[in-house]
Order: sequence, then C-alpha cells, then structure tokens
Amino acid sequence: MRDGFRVLDVDRHVMEPVGMWPDYLPEEMREYAPRLVPFAPVDDTIHRRVARLGEHALLPVPHLLAVQGQVLMRGVSEVACIEVGLVAERRRRVLAAAETSRGHLDEMDATGVDAAVMLPTFTQLLVHDDTAPATRSRAFAKAYNQWLSEFCSADSERLLGAAVVSRHDPEAMVEDLEQALRQGFRAVVLRPNPIGGRTLGHPSLQAFWAACEDADVTVLVHEGTHTRAPTAGAERFESHFAQHACSHPMEGMMALLALLVGGVLEDHRRLRVGFLESGCGWLPYWLWRLDEVEYAQHAAEVRGRICRPPSEYFREQCWIALEPDEALLPEVVRDIGIDRVVFGTDFPHPDHEVGIVDRLMERRPALGEEGLSAILWDNPRRLLGVHSHAGASVAPTPAARRALSPASDGSAREP
Repeated sequence: MRDGFRVLDVDRHVMEPVGMWPDYLPEEMREYAPRLVPFAPVDDTIHRRVARLGEHALLPVPHLLAVQGQVLMRGVSEVACIEVGLVAERRRRVLAAAETSRGHLDEMDATGVDAAVMLPTFTQLLVHDDTAPATRSRAFAKAYNQWLSEFCSADSERLLGAAVVSRHDPEAMVEDLEQALRQGFRAVVLRPNPIGGRTLGHPSLQAFWAACEDADVTVLVHEGTHTRAPTAGAERFESHFAQHACSHPMEGMMALLALLVGGVLEDHRRLRVGFLESGCGWLPYWLWRLDEVEYAQHAAEVRGRICRPPSEYFREQCWIALEPDEALLPEVVRDIGIDRVVFGTDFPHPDHEVGIVDRLMERRPALGEEGLSAILWDNPRRLLGVHSHAGASVAPTPAARRALSPASDGSAREP
C-alpha cells in the first residue's frame, strides 16, 4: 500500500538470467540457448574506436544477447548501447533484484506496490524473432512460461505472471494457450508487431481470440524496440532515439486498429485487452480520428467487422496505461474515461525512473482521490478479470482471486 492506496502494477518486468535457458529448453533446442556476446569487433583498437565513437570511445560497450552468434537486437548502435549501459550501471541493484522473486518482492515492499503483473524482458526478443522458425519460437515461449510459473510461485498472491504465446504458427496458438492455462496463467502478453506477415487482426488468429474469450484470459499488448520483426520507425530511422520514440506509441495505435478492422473486438465482445507502455496521450486523438473521420466516411468498407464507432469498443473492452508525466494528463484521462486507465512501473527497465510511483502520487491533486484509486487498483482488477463490466464474478486463479478480490466487508483485501 502507498499513501493509503492499494497499488496493482500492470507492467513489471523480470530480468531473465541468461543461464536459465539450458535448464528449461528441451534437449533438442539447447543449442539455441542464448548467450551474451561482445558488441564491438574482437580486433577493435583505440584508434578505430575513437574514429567510430568519438567521446564515447573509452567507455565499455555492454554485451548483447545472441542465438548462435546472431545478435537479437536489430538496428541498435554502439553509442546507444553505451548510453543504455551507463544507465544500467547506475541501476545495477534494481536490475539484479529483478532476476529473483525475492528481489521483486523487496522492491515492491519498498515502493508500496501490493501486487504486480510480471512481464518478460529478453524473452520477447527470442519468441518474436520473425526470422526464427516456429518450433524455436514456441520452445522459447514454453521454456519461459515454465520458468515464470516457478518464479511467481514464491508468492503467487502478489507476483501475477503473464504467459508468452508464440505467434509464428497460428494453428498452434490455442494449444500453447491451453498449456499456459494448465500452468495457472490467466493473462497473456503479445507483441503488437506483424509476425509472419500477420497482424493481430489476421483471420488465422480467430481461434486463438475465441479461446482467450472462452477462458476469460486477459490480453496485454506490449511493444519493445529493436526486435527482429517489422516495427514502426525501424525502416526509416537508424538511431535508438528515433526508433524508441516511434515503436511503442505507433505500434500501440496500429495494434488497436488491427483488432478493430480484423473484427476481433466485434466478434469477441467479452475479450479484455490492455495496451501497455505506450502512454495514453495518443488515444483521444486516435479514437476521434477513427470515429469522426474513418468510421464516419468509410463504415461500409468494414461492415460486419466494425459495427459502431471504434471508441465504443475501446470503452467497453480495452484499457491503457498512463505515464505520470504526460502533458495534460487529467484532461486526457477524463476524455478516455477514468475507468479505462491503469498504471505500470515498467520496473526495472532504464527508460522509466525508479521513482515513477512517487511521480504518479504527485498527480494526486489533479486526478483526485477516487480517480487515483481507480487507476491504481480498481481498473487493473477489471482488466485482469476480477469482475466483468457488469459486476458479475469471473474465475481468475485462486491466488489472483485472493490477492485482488473485495473482502467480505466490502473493503479491498490487502495481498
């Protein structure tokens, strides 16, 4: 609890130890276990580094994750790696904490976070490598899910895992989802990017969406930069500065559009979708444009897939995570609807400060007591399926139910 508010962090990341992969991959896939490799050429010299990197020449370049020698991060510069490495060095303690259950729980206690959804870091690069075969992608996803299940079992009332599902083989997605359900997961995290040329709205994914709806599974959409998959900005810009600026909000916008034009939200009206780490400032404009420009003029083209203004689908089935420092945040939240906004720390990633909970608390006067309570606790519970929009009970895992459900006296129960 923080300043009298219960906090459910919907976007918190584990840092998967590189050494865990051989223990969780099947024997036939262990040759693909990722390893850390040096970024700089092995025969590098000071003269070459100075010519190439200038003022950054004498700074160390962090090692990068690679599979069979191929670096997984696409289009990342040495200077960007050095800058990220400098931030990581300053945050060494929290990055190390994110490798263990105990570390997460201690950091959650220190910042007042009651429960959190655990999301991957390096696994997204491995599973969503568009150049990898489906068998390898699925093996990485299954290995991670097994590891995460054990990770969260340290305190399953507070550490709420979201399974990763490979999209490389759409026909196998339902089978993989069912395995995740047997492991106790009730949420999945997906990348917004096209995989194998298929967006989230592609017809081949319809069975998967139906299975998510039937099993009452929450879908979390979370982008990342430099993945080996088509990404907004990657084909136009070389710098991390530009690619990172584009990837998260623009892929979030297109993911929502894909779910709309693919008929996913229309066909699966009980499906719950959360859009994470893209900010919320883009959403009022995007919904306005989809309603007042596209749907108003081109509804016939999407007949049967979009049957009402797109904003209505969002306000019934979707949630979005805010950033505490966004301009005009109270106005944006009011426009979207206070019940549609959630909060995630992105802990421990370096593009979000450790004090992000403090910064949200500073917006308390503008958001109001009830608004802040909704953002921190009530709305995340709805996103995770603790109760439906109509208030009826649903069936999350017993641990999640104990952690997130109302107590018998009508107050919220502390995890």
